[in-house]
Amino acid sequence: RTSGYEITSALVSLSGSGIASQNSKGIAGVSGRVIGPDDVARALDAARAITVPYNRQILHVIPRGFIVDGQDGIRSALGMHGYRLEVEAHIVTANVTALRNLEKCLEAAGLDVDGWVASSLASAEVVLTETEREMGVVMCDIGGGTTDLAIYIEGAVWHTAVIPVGGDHLTSDIAQGLHLPLETAEMVKRRHGQARPAAVDAGAAFAVRPFGQEQTVQVRMVDLAAIVEPRVEELFSLVRQEIKRSGYDGLLPAGVVLTGGSSPLPGMRDVAADVLHLPVRSAQPEGV
Repeated sequence: RTSGYEITSALVSLSGSGIASQNSKGIAGVSGRVIGPDDVARALDAARAITVPYNRQILHVIPRGFIVDGQDGIRSALGMHGYRLEVEAHIVTANVTALRNLEKCLEAAGLDVDGWVASSLASAEVVLTETEREMGVVMCDIGGGTTDLAIYIEGAVWHTAVIPVGGDHLTSDIAQGLHLPLETAEMVKRRHGQARPAAVDAGAAFAVRPFGQEQTVQVRMVDLAAIVEPRVEELFSLVRQEIKRSGYDGLLPAGVVLTGGSSPLPGMRDVAADVLHLPVRSAQPEGV
């Protein structure tokens, strides 16, 4: 309304535990001529011919690389001469029920769905540099309810995953630890949150009004940081497990790029570096 434009349709970003991914291969015969877009499309169609459960829908089939007559490491096979074209593809699927329910919500708001995109891939498009994608990097998008991961190696996405821990869990921990309403806990997290107790001034404190108190009370920043730190360490321990499970943990010299609403929390980057034993930088979308 403020922009003055009428928005009637949207490309919708998806997150949550309903997102899953796997890698697949597809083969197409070319019969000794120049490879064209139709041949690439046939190879990708072959790659997507995987067994998908009835309650899942394929969102993306992303080519990781091509093999022409046994020669691998090819980024684009278009215009090459060959007989046998193979493609290595990364396939992202989503829960059909979740998609349909989200579609109903959007229709109720007067929006048509132009298409779906996995949140981790959308974030990676705007925060990763070309060099990071080439070298090997993990994009870690820390949202409210979930943390989205995308592992890029040799310029292409090799693995995606969703971890069911995010900034809302930090807020919940603060609310329970300090006996605060959730709205107050969120405000405290944003204003005073710190993931490293050692980095906090020992005498620093702030005033809040917990449940059952008629007056505000002083809470030490060190005590708040002591609540936040274990949850942040748990989050990055889960990230580390997922990286190891992917099998690509030794191929990530560019380290980890943090983004998302919870990533600017002071100390978050230090904890990530300590737990993951990788270089870590914080990023915001650029060039948008």
